[in-house]
Amino acid sequence: MSLLVWLAALPCLFWTQGAESAPALKTAGIERVCVAADQASGWGKSGLSVVAITESDLALREALAVPGIRQRADRASATRSPWVNANGWRFLRTPGGTFVYDLPAGAAALAAAEAYAYGADAVLKIEPADLESLGRMLAFLAKLPAPASPLPEVTDFAVVDDGTATVGELLNLLVRRNLLFRIVPSEAAQYRLNVRLGSAAYPQTAGADPSALALKVRRALGDDARSLRIFGSEVVIGRLTAEGARARLHLVNYGGRDLEGLRVRVRGTWPAGSAEVAGLGRVALEEQATIEGGTEFTVPRLGPYAVVDLPAVP
Repeated sequence: MSLLVWLAALPCLFWTQGAESAPALKTAGIERVCVAADQASGWGKSGLSVVAITESDLALREALAVPGIRQRADRASATRSPWVNANGWRFLRTPGGTFVYDLPAGAAALAAAEAYAYGADAVLKIEPADLESLGRMLAFLAKLPAPASPLPEVTDFAVVDDGTATVGELLNLLVRRNLLFRIVPSEAAQYRLNVRLGSAAYPQTAGADPSALALKVRRALGDDARSLRIFGSEVVIGRLTAEGARARLHLVNYGGRDLEGLRVRVRGTWPAGSAEVAGLGRVALEEQATIEGGTEFTVPRLGPYAVVDLPAVP
């Protein structure tokens, strides 16, 4: 894959400062930048890959939530689950869509990792203070081993999407709980489980409590039938792709702090793999074992993002 094609697969920094700031961008590790169309000509000798973005293009892009943990002052109990702001369901709901993040300080690197994990066409508006952290994340993403061909999404059941906000919130909760689904326009015969609001199993009234509905879907699927399970954390979301003897698992940590010893289970028998962890590079998976039809392993340390390849990419 050529450098330009690979860079184009990464989320793009939207930069409003002039071409005189190019040295600072290069120092931060930024190699590709999106700029306003009327400023693009001034970047010709910057040495960066420059993408012109019109105001209409920005306006048409779907605005995304700031990824991370939402602070909820009215729900401070230590027994409550953290509320994770994540955009994976939006990417899955609109494949081939275009998106934009408008980010406060401290959120740029996580947003870049999230967009990359889903292969999303995303533009990032950031605070200048995040330039270095974003540059490090983009440099890490650019150096990840590229599969010879894209791997298809792993899905365990189907969800009929009627386009409503109710189904949207269900999709959001399913992603956050690492339940792998395919969005379909009508029930799909190849799946044992089809979730359709308005059916006998899932009446419209069930949509009034999306959390309870997501739990009902999980129970109907059964944990033994899940292709992916993540233990000991409610703030890590995985996206699993696989074909034949190859699998790639994206792990996005929304918690804002590193995690030690994240335990993961992938259905099927897989040879020894490795993880590419942002901030650490390649690390060996620990305590890998095949248990009752699934492969379990521990990622020893996880920052905002990691990719696990099974088997390892040479």
